[in-house]
Amino acid sequence: MPRTGLSSTGVVAAAAELADEVGFAELTMGLLAQRLGIRTPSLYKHVADLADLRHRVAIRAMTEVGDALRDALQGRAARDALAALLATIHAYVTEHPGRYAATHGTRLTGPDDPLLAASTRVIDSIAAALRGYGIGEADMVHAIRTIRCTIHGFAMLQEAGGFQWSEDPAEAFEWMTQFIDRGLRAT
Repeated sequence: MPRTGLSSTGVVAAAAELADEVGFAELTMGLLAQRLGIRTPSLYKHVADLADLRHRVAIRAMTEVGDALRDALQGRAARDALAALLATIHAYVTEHPGRYAATHGTRLTGPDDPLLAASTRVIDSIAAALRGYGIGEADMVHAIRTIRCTIHGFAMLQEAGGFQWSEDPAEAFEWMTQFIDRGLRAT
């Protein structure tokens, strides 16, 4: 019988928090059970296995990113939308590094996978932010990939302590935003 008050949603929420603390790669069923104060076999009443748990953390994270982007991009266009997009993703990586790590490399299970729907929502939000630049459909996939690679690289380098010289990372972030804006305007 599952512990009173413990649900699949609660297990995934605890796993997401734990991933932020210890890193997504370090998330285990044993560590999660310890966090929840239960025995490891009790987790299997809520998730199938570690792969299922990790997949659900990825879905949760991608959904959270989608929600944050929806709120940040509301009523914005062109450079304002670009700046909001980059800042929102950067903030998510900074606040939730373990959850963010779940969002890349997790494989889709099929066309009905909720991760596909959540990922599509994020990609659609990025595309919406970029439409203010007049990017044609043929180039949109390249623009989306460029934005994703750029913000991912910046955020991951900063998270890993990769900006150790004297320049302020916030200034570099603003410079990067302006640089991308100029490039998108030139396309």
